[in-house]
Amino acid sequence: MAHPSQLGFQDAASPVMEELLHFHDHALMIVLLISTFVLYIIVAMVSTKLTNKYILDSQEIEIVWTILPSVILILIALPSLRILYLMDEINDPHLTIKAMGHQWYWSYEYTDYEDLAFDSYMIPTQDLTPGQFRLLETDHRMVVPMESPIRVLVSAEDVLHSWTVPALGVKMDAVPGRLNQTAFIASRPGVFYGQCSEICGANHSFMPIVVEAVPLEHFENWSSLMLEDASLGS
Repeated sequence: MAHPSQLGFQDAASPVMEELLHFHDHALMIVLLISTFVLYIIVAMVSTKLTNKYILDSQEIEIVWTILPSVILILIALPSLRILYLMDEINDPHLTIKAMGHQWYWSYEYTDYEDLAFDSYMIPTQDLTPGQFRLLETDHRMVVPMESPIRVLVSAEDVLHSWTVPALGVKMDAVPGRLNQTAFIASRPGVFYGQCSEICGANHSFMPIVVEAVPLEHFENWSSLMLEDASLGS
């Protein structure tokens, strides 16, 4: 998760987020090289009194500053397209979860189970225990098995929301009447925090998202306990 005074991204917890971080570094290096070159040209032109009367009519310069930007754009576009297709690729998910946005909480339904669904509300500040994070903890976490493809179907009950977990590289709009889907693979166990990323009303900042990735056997135990609680409650 993010830390106070943090300037960089959160630690990647999925292969997609790792690819996004690599692409960010790749694009940033290109921008840095271009900025350095342009700054050098500006300083050189300001600091010298010499001029070249043919520079504005040079055929060679015209060719260079036409081809070079095209090459740079291709170097940015190709990795970007690769990641876009990687993010849209959902092959044989091991688990499907439906996330519904409400004003102002999330509800989750594990569609591979008959009766595994719950609402997830933010824990008020006065009810937090030591070690929990203000405005980020929920009473029920979305528990998933690590190293397994997870598909998340995202929609909303009332207004626009956005289901976002930065460490997993996931951000999907929740639109009333429409079912969007996204996918991720948690590459390590842990608890990953997110928040609604679409302004949805007065309590928009009070509907956090908590995804807990656990080993498969722990997930099976958790799901069994949840199903038992559901059967006792019914």
